[in-house]
Amino acid sequence: MKKYIYYPQGTCSVKMTFVLDDDNRIEDFAVERGCNGNLKGIRSLILNQKAEDIIAKLEGITCHNKPTSCPDQIAKGLRKCLDGSLKAEEE
Repeated sequence: MKKYIYYPQGTCSVKMTFVLDDDNRIEDFAVERGCNGNLKGIRSLILNQKAEDIIAKLEGITCHNKPTSCPDQIAKGLRKCLDGSLKAEEE
C-alpha cells in the first residue's frame, strides 16, 4: 500500500491523505478541515473503490460560485496519485 498527501486548492479543506493498494483501490482517506459530515460521508462512499472510478464520478463538481469543491479536489488528488505527480510513502 502507498500513502499520498495532497494539499487541495480553493477549498476549506487543507490536506487530504490517500492510501491506495496495489490495484489502486482506496484503502483509507482522511481530510483536515472542511465540512466534517460531508467529508465523512464521502469517505464511506469511496473506501474500497477504484481510484479511477472515483475520479470519473467526482471530477468537475463545484461548490457555490467556486470553480472547484472538496469532491473535485479529491479527484484531482487521486489523479496526481495515479500519474505519479505525488510522491508515495510506503505503508
